[in-house]
Amino acid sequence: MSHVRRAAGALIHRAYAALRRAGAISPSSPAGYRFRHLGEGVSIAFPPGAIFGEQWIEIGEGTLIGERVSLSCGMGPGVDLGPDSILRIGGSCSIGRGSHVVAHQSIDIGDHVFTGPYVYITDQNHVYDDPEVPIGRQWPRNSPVSIGSGSWLGASAIILPGTRLGRQCVVAGGAVVRGEFPDYSVVAGIPAKLVRRYDPALGWHSPGTSAITSLDRQATG
Repeated sequence: MSHVRRAAGALIHRAYAALRRAGAISPSSPAGYRFRHLGEGVSIAFPPGAIFGEQWIEIGEGTLIGERVSLSCGMGPGVDLGPDSILRIGGSCSIGRGSHVVAHQSIDIGDHVFTGPYVYITDQNHVYDDPEVPIGRQWPRNSPVSIGSGSWLGASAIILPGTRLGRQCVVAGGAVVRGEFPDYSVVAGIPAKLVRRYDPALGWHSPGTSAITSLDRQATG
């Protein structure tokens, strides 16, 4: 009986592996044709999350999208969002499983951007201007998001509307990010704040560190 169970288990695993391969979305798969652009080597793993508005989504070469990742443009399927792309993911990126990228106006993700699992990126937020109207019924507000090339977003990070991250930035796991951060920033916390930066004269340093202080430390060290 144990041999039968092992054989059945092996068969199930092989069948599931084949299903994952067959169900992945690539530039040559029927589902891939719906996208505005999928570069060579793009793979969206099976099972995917909610995917709609594909005609406004561009993904660069060699990018890997993990299981159950949602990629969406607009409030729902079937809405005309105009002639231009809205969600752009660069080449050689890796988007962790269970993440959500929800675009309504403009989300730009550069090349070589990696995320942990369950990251949430959106360019739209609910408003609460009218205290007499349920928040879910008030028209939301959009603000473009951009994430610079070479950046890393830790697990469960949240990138809110209006965020602009420079190149080679690090976002700590669980951070809630809003605002603009320059190249070579490390941001962490809720709300996220700048905790480290890179400068050719100082290397990686905390905000407020001066070149004179750094040299003094080296001299006394």
